[in-house]
Amino acid sequence: MSSKKLILWLEEIGKEYNPIVGKKCANLGEMIRMGLPVPPGFAISIDMYRKFLIDSGASIELSQYVKSLGDLKDFNITKIDQMSQTIQAIIEEKKMPTEIERQISENYERLCKLTQIPDVAVSVRSAGVESRPGMFETYLNVKGIADVLEKVKKVWASAYTSRAIAFRLNKGLPLLGDELGVAVLKMVNACASGIGFTIDPISGDASKVVIESNWGLGEGVVSGEGSVDRFSIDKKTMEISERIIGEKSRHVVSRGVGAEWEAVPLEKRSIPCLNDQEIQEIARLAIELEKKLGSPQDIEWAIDFDFPFPKNIFLLQTRPAKVVAQKLESASDQIIDLMAKLYRP
Repeated sequence: MSSKKLILWLEEIGKEYNPIVGKKCANLGEMIRMGLPVPPGFAISIDMYRKFLIDSGASIELSQYVKSLGDLKDFNITKIDQMSQTIQAIIEEKKMPTEIERQISENYERLCKLTQIPDVAVSVRSAGVESRPGMFETYLNVKGIADVLEKVKKVWASAYTSRAIAFRLNKGLPLLGDELGVAVLKMVNACASGIGFTIDPISGDASKVVIESNWGLGEGVVSGEGSVDRFSIDKKTMEISERIIGEKSRHVVSRGVGAEWEAVPLEKRSIPCLNDQEIQEIARLAIELEKKLGSPQDIEWAIDFDFPFPKNIFLLQTRPAKVVAQKLESASDQIIDLMAKLYRP
């Protein structure tokens, strides 16, 4: 499938657009087709990234730089860091070409009008053709077109983080691989966020939905830092069969621009950040996704301060779920996981 448009709204796309806009964007569009709650937004295509490289002159510079590296069979962390810094700088320091700036600006302005919010806050998220969880960057609470344009370039450049380069070299993939689409979504004014699995990711029990949550934005759960709440829900009865309330000492919150970690107020640390209705509705949405997509799903969700239940629950992503207990890691996979910890911000 091909598309002449370089920017598409989520309601225009579905899973067949994966090669055009990346998996994350395609899945968001597919969820909208299913009638599921997704924040409004648009997808910047992979072809737009390619156009940026050509029009800005970055493509020639990148090719020349990679050619100068010679044989990449032998590499170490220092060399990978140097490659990462050089390649990302080539991309980020280029001026956004006029036509690309115009198209992104027009679509962002359309989102502002749709939401009736001037300089509406958005998340700018990476979307690769292959799912690589945690490999590329996401930017939260981005406001104003200048900030959006900057963060789009940073997402494109994040295809060349040290971890991403190490992954490709270990797998024998091209160094200049992983071209990225970009999802630009209205930020959810999140009081709580988290992830959900329609199969227990540790035990492989497919009769349960497992939900993990924290106060604030979802990065407080996805990052794997600190204790969070964990709930297990029986798929048939929808009963909450297990509750583990974590000591949630830190969470990620929006600031004027951007987001940052901060301490959770003492009175909220040891109480659940979801009520039973919200837990069961998140589980219901996850089960619906699993049925319609035909495989266990790993979802991201958020609860919006500004809406009443159940309209306050939004889905931010879905992808096939993986079961840790069934995965035997190779030595190279273990190296990649170690580098993920080393390079986690």
